[in-house]
Amino acid sequence: MQLKNAVVFVTGANRGLGEVFAREALVRGAKKVYAAARNPQVINIAGVTAVELDVTDPATITRAVAQAGDITLLINNAGIAQTGSLLDASAEQHIRQQMETNLFGPLRLAQAFAPVLAQPGGGAIINVLSVASWISSAMLPTYSVSKSAAWSLTNGLRLALAEQGTQVLGLHAGFIDTGMTKDFDVPKTSPLDIVTATYNALEAGLSEILGDDITRQVHQGLTAGQPVYLAPLVR
Repeated sequence: MQLKNAVVFVTGANRGLGEVFAREALVRGAKKVYAAARNPQVINIAGVTAVELDVTDPATITRAVAQAGDITLLINNAGIAQTGSLLDASAEQHIRQQMETNLFGPLRLAQAFAPVLAQPGGGAIINVLSVASWISSAMLPTYSVSKSAAWSLTNGLRLALAEQGTQVLGLHAGFIDTGMTKDFDVPKTSPLDIVTATYNALEAGLSEILGDDITRQVHQGLTAGQPVYLAPLVR
């Protein structure tokens, strides 16, 4: 799939990585970009069509599909992350909240837009995942649970949508330099670098993006004699 003349729908496009996805789609020649957020009034991107969307609210998804019934690329970017131990009393609540956005949100959007994507020949879906899909940490263990589930969802959607020709990509990356990670004192990757790598992978026909060095290192360690997920990151 090519970005030129594509019609792109980006969730969580009001800031951070989603905003860069929307801007760069236009730079690469997209015919139209729908920028979706719970409050579309805060979207400040010239040339996009702002859409109200809460990925946890099926009613707003139905309205979004009615408004954007011509898309060829869905980018499931909206996500939340919460810190805290799995042994905290709040762990179950945090997992449920993150699963609603990080897992069920992309599932709902994929189901709703699948018939739309089938019309122009299949189109594509990009799910924003994480290196945390594969490895947990003391900092974000409940987030890892949701992203591991989202990785499995992505693999399942790829199989389910293969017959209609929809390309499904999973984007894995470590910490990205956005507002979501501003309080984390860790190495971070530029969101533009992540978006560029993702769009290059899309246009190359790939199914997976390893967005930065830490992700590539962890990916290589999945099949090591001592798998990397058995020695989780300290931070």
